[in-house]
Amino acid sequence: MNCIGILTSGGDAPGMNACVRAVVRTAMSHNLQVKAVLQGFDGVMKCAFQELRARDVGGIIQKGGTILQTARSKEFYTPEGQDQGLKNLRYGGIDGLIVIGGDGSMRATMALHQRGLPAVGVPATIDNDIWGTNMAIGVDTALNTIVEAIDKLRDTASSHKRAFLVETMGRRSGYLALMSGVIGGAEMILIPEVDTSLEEVVDTIAQAYARGKTHAIIMVAEGAKHNAAQVAQYLTEHAPNMQTRVTILGHIQRGGQPTAFDRLLAARFGVRAVEALINGEYGAMTALDGREIALVPLSEVTSNERGANLEYYKMARMLAK
Repeated sequence: MNCIGILTSGGDAPGMNACVRAVVRTAMSHNLQVKAVLQGFDGVMKCAFQELRARDVGGIIQKGGTILQTARSKEFYTPEGQDQGLKNLRYGGIDGLIVIGGDGSMRATMALHQRGLPAVGVPATIDNDIWGTNMAIGVDTALNTIVEAIDKLRDTASSHKRAFLVETMGRRSGYLALMSGVIGGAEMILIPEVDTSLEEVVDTIAQAYARGKTHAIIMVAEGAKHNAAQVAQYLTEHAPNMQTRVTILGHIQRGGQPTAFDRLLAARFGVRAVEALINGEYGAMTALDGREIALVPLSEVTSNERGANLEYYKMARMLAK
């Protein structure tokens, strides 16, 4: 193996740049060339390849987003597109590929591996919904962003005796809403994994006020049965004495400087991904297993789904009393 390709795909996540830096410098320490694939799998289809050297990745470890940029490619997700993508990568002199991204990116990496390209995935998604790893790159930073918002909203909620509905990202997984709810002391959490009725929301908040609470924070994952706007409308109609406000955090959760945890995790993942290609450990994804960095077969990653840990949901309900 002489040349490693690297791309970032799917939604951006804080720490992606730190991983790119680690890949480039680890590869160079093994006398390997590195080529960036710009704009994700769309760049694969357009042969958007660019050589990366040590100085090209200097000063990026603290930056959010991805210097390689990312874009989705409908063309690549067809069998014909994947065949062409493989030809393009080989034409570009790329002997092995490291893909940094979420669940869809891991599936695309698996497709290239099945077509004979040495490929390794690195999990990077703030939703933390990738099976096989305790944490993905970007999760810790996103949680810190959400918790900071909760703390600020609680200040104004307590001043006005209001209930604040805070909507986080998470279409399929309620991880962000659940974990930030536990950390931020939310009175109630709505996630896709638990079917919660609007009547239960009213009852829970009413009981909280009856116990002497003067405000409430309700965390809502965007993929929950009822989104924040729907919950707010129901509260307005059925509990008019409860003053409610909605805050949708949106893409602010993706941005910002990666935390120390995410920078270290990204570096460890990047180093291990290069080592995997060098050692012939193809068709795998780097993963955090306890304190250790492991490799998990992409076949397992792509055939399983990960949801939020409901033990934390039980904990949150107990601590909200």
